[in-house]
Amino acid sequence: MFFYYLDLAWRSIKKTPFMSLLMVLAISIGIGITITTLNIYQMASINPAGERSSKLFEVRLWSQGVDSWDELNEQITYQDSFNLRNSPVPVRQTPMFRTGFAVQTEDPDFTPILESARVTDSDFFGLFSVPFLYGGAWEAQVDQEAAYQVVISEDLNKEIFKGENSVGRTLYFNQKPYQVVGVTKTWNPSPKYYDVNNGAFNDAERIFVPYSLAPIEEYQSWGNNQSWKNESLNTYADRLASEAHWNQYWVELENPEQVRVYKEWLASYVEQQKLIGRFEMPNASGELADVEQWLKINNVVPEDNKVLVGLSALFLLVCLVNMLGLLLAKFLKRAPEVGVRRAIGASRSQIFSQHMVEVGLIGFCGGLLGLLWAWGSLSMLSVHFELEDALTQLDMSMWVLAPSIAVLAALVAGIYPAWRICSTNPSVHLKSQ
Repeated sequence: MFFYYLDLAWRSIKKTPFMSLLMVLAISIGIGITITTLNIYQMASINPAGERSSKLFEVRLWSQGVDSWDELNEQITYQDSFNLRNSPVPVRQTPMFRTGFAVQTEDPDFTPILESARVTDSDFFGLFSVPFLYGGAWEAQVDQEAAYQVVISEDLNKEIFKGENSVGRTLYFNQKPYQVVGVTKTWNPSPKYYDVNNGAFNDAERIFVPYSLAPIEEYQSWGNNQSWKNESLNTYADRLASEAHWNQYWVELENPEQVRVYKEWLASYVEQQKLIGRFEMPNASGELADVEQWLKINNVVPEDNKVLVGLSALFLLVCLVNMLGLLLAKFLKRAPEVGVRRAIGASRSQIFSQHMVEVGLIGFCGGLLGLLWAWGSLSMLSVHFELEDALTQLDMSMWVLAPSIAVLAALVAGIYPAWRICSTNPSVHLKSQ
């Protein structure tokens, strides 16, 4: 019976193409706007750490002076990052910051490229569950005794080494040779929660080098650099010993007990630093934030996004009200035909079902067209407003969600018109024939 109603619905749509097109356009525009805002909100609010979210913690310290920032800074100093590595409590821990290099190879025909890089410890890869295609992270000993080693991404490996196993090969960063020890599989968490300071939806770095090389090679910070204190930084050593905040620090803690012990260790560290004249604030302390808390602290999903989703839903409601009016006009126009069908034995439920199938078909077509509107809108936002690609990629779930919302919304809008036409007294129309 459903396919019979579907055939009747298609015939009805072809009889009134202009009105049917208006209804499809009405619901498609509402769906397009709703899916666009919903897609951006969903992509921005994903917790990329998954089940490990509650075990990974960003460390922050109240290291500033009394007459300085009123809020806890999102980053910490190099000297604090260096000192925190001495804690025996975390399962894994790593300091990090963003830098960059001019990349060359041993091939004289290779055109040098400029690439951003992450300076970090070997624990980074296990802490953030970075998968490997070839090789692995450098040995833990390299975190203490610097070695010119590097881990690169699969994407960069394809670009430079045509996807071959490049472990043992040499790359030149700023004309210094580095040995490739590992190639990561495609890994690009979005949001880039491990460093939201430098763009929460920027792509992950394609180069990773040991943190122990920083004081030797004097890597410059390509990220945010902040300081509450006026200091003369004439040398790189001055910068390392300064109160400038440009490092991030993450730890992995397995359970609440380990979290408690680490907080006690941080409190002890703060007291030690106070003795040498740092951490001047009376209530100076160390604080932890897991991944979910960290994303909220940094307002990765602004409240404006939620408001936009709500406004788009209201716009969809307006579209449905217009669709309801068009459906009512269309259905009542065929009242004489329905009267004849009722007179020869069609029940109210059959008439109602027939018209609801037609409404559902219109909604489905509107949902598909709405997906095209959404895709076009996201592409326009990406090109003209320079939104990050991670936010403007149409999520696969939307290909199911958009038609589903459209069909459901259309069915809701069609209930009253379908009820009106199936409750019409057939004798009124038979007398007029």
